[in-house]
Amino acid sequence: MTALFKSLHRLLSALSTAALWLSAAGLVAMTAAVAWQVFGRYALNDTPSWTEPISLLLMSWFILLGAAVGVRENFHLGLDIVRFFAPGRVARVMDGISLLAIAGFGIAMSWFGSTLVVGTWSATIPVLGIPGGIDYLPLVVGGALIALFALERLVGMIAFPRQDVVIAQAAADPEAG
Repeated sequence: MTALFKSLHRLLSALSTAALWLSAAGLVAMTAAVAWQVFGRYALNDTPSWTEPISLLLMSWFILLGAAVGVRENFHLGLDIVRFFAPGRVARVMDGISLLAIAGFGIAMSWFGSTLVVGTWSATIPVLGIPGGIDYLPLVVGGALIALFALERLVGMIAFPRQDVVIAQAAADPEAG
């Protein structure tokens, strides 16, 4: 179990790193597109029409990829005050329930996002000339990654119950398990 989890941990770590880099690249690209839009509007007196839809698409990608990485690294939003004051076992049960809810939410995002992709693929984003379903691909990919990373943490929490750190780091500890 430990060797399998370590292998999966390395794979998911690489996937998380790639998602983070893509998210950062999307943020930079969106910033460049918005800067070009402002420059075009005020300096050239000719606003480029493609910058707004591409900025929205890039923003969807970097938000959802970043959110998935946040789930893996335990930086996601949460109300921890009750958990903070709960006894150890109760807090772990709360963590498990939370991770199951996050995984379920990610699966729902991916499932219903794929329905939106299929339903809007035949439409075209006018200014960009690309299928409309591309607008919803970040929901599918981001939701799948959120579910995958939440399940990784849940399995890590069960496999390495003595760890009191971020579960994603448990596989890196040769003493664990």
